[in-house]
Amino acid sequence: MIGVVDDLPVLDSGQTPRERADAARNRARILAAAAELVAERGIDRVSMDDVARAACVGTGTLYRRFGDRAGLALALLDDHTRSFQDALIAGPPPLGPGAPALERLHAFGDGYLDLLERHADILAAAVPSTRGPQAPEQLVATHLAILLREAAPHLDPEYTARAMIAMLHPAHHLYARHALEWPLERLRAGWHAMVDALCAAA
Repeated sequence: MIGVVDDLPVLDSGQTPRERADAARNRARILAAAAELVAERGIDRVSMDDVARAACVGTGTLYRRFGDRAGLALALLDDHTRSFQDALIAGPPPLGPGAPALERLHAFGDGYLDLLERHADILAAAVPSTRGPQAPEQLVATHLAILLREAAPHLDPEYTARAMIAMLHPAHHLYARHALEWPLERLRAGWHAMVDALCAAA
């Protein structure tokens, strides 16, 4: 059983400067406007200009705050990705600590597929901004590698973790669900079968 999950990086190290009250209000207003537009039209039909107009801020302000459309999409997902990360680090088993690594790998797939089912379109838009050591993808890769070292010690944990993440890419999820019309149950079954096959030799 995994006894230590302290190696899992935390998305916010606490070193980010505290926002001024007016900046925090602007951020909240922008994200509320963006969320409303995305709910109405879908992320693919929402531009930075649309969000700036709806939030009554300049487009330059929007770009300075979020960098680009991908950065804005990532910010929209912040609460959801943090909730999932918190569940991995300190939530109840089997998603959180306290269950054998194999069970946690299975639970991870179910939880991440649930996240994709709700937010794959926004996650796909956010992918260009999710690079670097503090990116959600890196957090997930580290988590999977920790579990793989116990459940499948015969494998290269970092390589295998990256390969598993590739299977859960949001664009692949959208293609499977909408173009191929695969039911969510088929994607779950595929994840579970892969995990069992990877860990069988252990």
